[in-house]
Amino acid sequence: MSSPALVPALPRALPDARLRQWRRSAGRPLRALLFPLALLLVWFWAAQAKLLPEQILPSPVYVWQASLDAIQSGDLLMHIGWSAWRVAAGFGIGASLGLSLGLAMGLWPRLDDYVRPTFTAISQVPTLGWIPLLMLFLGIGETLKIVIIAKAAFIPVVLNTCSAIRSIPSSYFEVARMLRFTALQRLRLVILPAAVAPVFTGIRYGLTKAWTALVAVELLAAAQGLGFLLVWSRQMFWLDMMLFAMIVIGLVGFLMDYGLARVESRLQRWRLDPQAGA
Repeated sequence: MSSPALVPALPRALPDARLRQWRRSAGRPLRALLFPLALLLVWFWAAQAKLLPEQILPSPVYVWQASLDAIQSGDLLMHIGWSAWRVAAGFGIGASLGLSLGLAMGLWPRLDDYVRPTFTAISQVPTLGWIPLLMLFLGIGETLKIVIIAKAAFIPVVLNTCSAIRSIPSSYFEVARMLRFTALQRLRLVILPAAVAPVFTGIRYGLTKAWTALVAVELLAAAQGLGFLLVWSRQMFWLDMMLFAMIVIGLVGFLMDYGLARVESRLQRWRLDPQAGA
């Protein structure tokens, strides 16, 4: 015979579990801020103690003032706009081509046998190593930047997409054949749902590579953009502006990766919960 005291305790179990889950989710951003805040305090202390001259390590106060000046003048938004346009164009081209080639290599092993050796050799050359050659054909205009960014995103997307297709269990394709799925149905109902996680890993990694390639190519051949702001501040010896540009580059890259992570989580939830896609 069950104890009467257990009966009223059951309805409270679910709210308590939800409360604990909410506390964990709410505490995660706070924990993520602890390390940056600690670095900021160490930076402020080192500047106040004058461990290095101000010309080498400016105080966070000076960096904050430089950020306000850049925002009020509109220069920051202009540089972010140029960088965002370049990375969007280059990453869009590179990721689209990478998904297509990776899908084809994963589905047709014969094609992979022909393409893989050459592709592997090309991928071993660093992205910046292509700049001198491409400058001869493309100059130093926007086309060069977009091609370099596209190449940086192309490699990881191809590799992860091909690996994702190859890792799909063969039983999935056998079921698709039994159900007489068309090629489009196999792609939409079998391949994409099963490969969404590793494919998005490649897309996120490709975006990271594209962003770093963007900053590097803007350091070498640009008159606008965050990379140009970084090198221009160094040349003018405005280290407060240079540090601010580095912070902005890191924040923008983090926000782009976070946005893709949210899209991936929604797709994963749709894949695991059939009713979510209904």
